[in-house]
Amino acid sequence: MEPATNSNTLANQDVTKLRSQLDAVQLPPELKSQTSEMIDRLERMINQGFYTEEFERTRHYINWATALPWDKRVEKPIDIASIADTLNKHHYGMQEVKDRILEYMSVYKLRQAQSGGVARSPLIFLVGLVGTGKTTFATALSDALGRPMARIPFGGMGSARDLRGQSRLHLEAEPGYVIKSLKQTGVKNPIILLDEIDRVSEAARTDIMGVLVELLDPEQNKAFLDHYIDYPVDLSEVLFLATANNTTHIATAVLDRLEPIRMPSYSDEEKIHIAREYLLPRVLEESGLTPQQLTIDESLWPQIARPLGYDAGIRTLKRTIEGVARKVAREIVAGQIQTAHITPDNIREFLPKW
Repeated sequence: MEPATNSNTLANQDVTKLRSQLDAVQLPPELKSQTSEMIDRLERMINQGFYTEEFERTRHYINWATALPWDKRVEKPIDIASIADTLNKHHYGMQEVKDRILEYMSVYKLRQAQSGGVARSPLIFLVGLVGTGKTTFATALSDALGRPMARIPFGGMGSARDLRGQSRLHLEAEPGYVIKSLKQTGVKNPIILLDEIDRVSEAARTDIMGVLVELLDPEQNKAFLDHYIDYPVDLSEVLFLATANNTTHIATAVLDRLEPIRMPSYSDEEKIHIAREYLLPRVLEESGLTPQQLTIDESLWPQIARPLGYDAGIRTLKRTIEGVARKVAREIVAGQIQTAHITPDNIREFLPKW
C-alpha cells in the first residue's frame, strides 16, 4: 500500500501546483472556470489508472492558457514623427511607400482614438519582388511603435490547422501559429507579420484564405477560435501586416481587407547608396571587422551592386558584401594581411564565386 500512497501524494502535489499556476494569472472568467473543472476532474482521477496521461494533457493545456497575454498590452502611444524617423533609418529612398505607411498609421491612430483602443481599417499589405525590403518595413514599424513582432511564414503552408491549431482530442495537439505568436510576443497588441501569403499550398489555399478572412476582419477577429485553446481569443488589438510577391493567388475576400502598397525596385544609384551607407557598416560589425580593416574603392560600387546583372532587391548585394568580408576576415585571421583595400586590380580575389 505504501507505493500507492506515495504515488497519490505526488499526484496531489502536481494538482496543487497546477491550481497555484492557474491562480497566479488573470484569465477570462469562463476560461478560468473551464480550466478549474479540468483540474477537478484530474483530482478525481488520482486513484484511477489514467491519471498520468490525463495529467500531461491537462498540464500542457494550462501551460498554454496561462501563458497567453489576456490582459497585457504595450501602452506606448503612436507617434507619427517617430515612425517617419525609424523608417528613414531602416530604408533609403522609397518615399512613396513610406508616405503610404505614414498615412495609414495616421488613420489608424485616429480610428484607435475613436474606438477606445481598437482600430478598424484595412491592413498594410506590402507587395513586391524578393529582396525589396517588405519584411524590414515591418521590423521598422515594430521598433517605432515599441510593439514586439512575430512572423508567420505562409510559404508552403499546407493546412489551415497550421493557423488554427488542432483539437486537444488528438495526441500531440498544439495551438496554431496565431496563438503561438501571441505567446511569443507576450502582449495582446503586437505586430504579427503574415509573410508571403501568396505562397501557400495549392491544395489548402481555399481553407487558409478562409482563416485569413477571419483574422483580418475586425468583426470576426475579436473572437478568434483556435481549435486547441477552444476559447475565443480577442485579436482586435493586433496590428497585422501582410506581404506577398504578387496578388495572383490571393482570394478576393482577403484582398478586400488589405491595403496594397507596391514595393518598387531599387535603382542602381539607390543600391550603391544603400550598400555604402547601410550594408557595409552592418556587415563589418557582424563580421567582427573594423572600418579600417576593409575599405572599398569608390569606383567599384557599380560592379558590386550588379555582380549577376539586374536584381530588383538588395539580398544578392548584401550576400556579395558578406562574401567579401568573409574572405578578408579569413586572411586577417591567417596572418596574411592586416587590412584590405579592394581595388579594380584585386576585386576578383574577394568577390564570391556565384
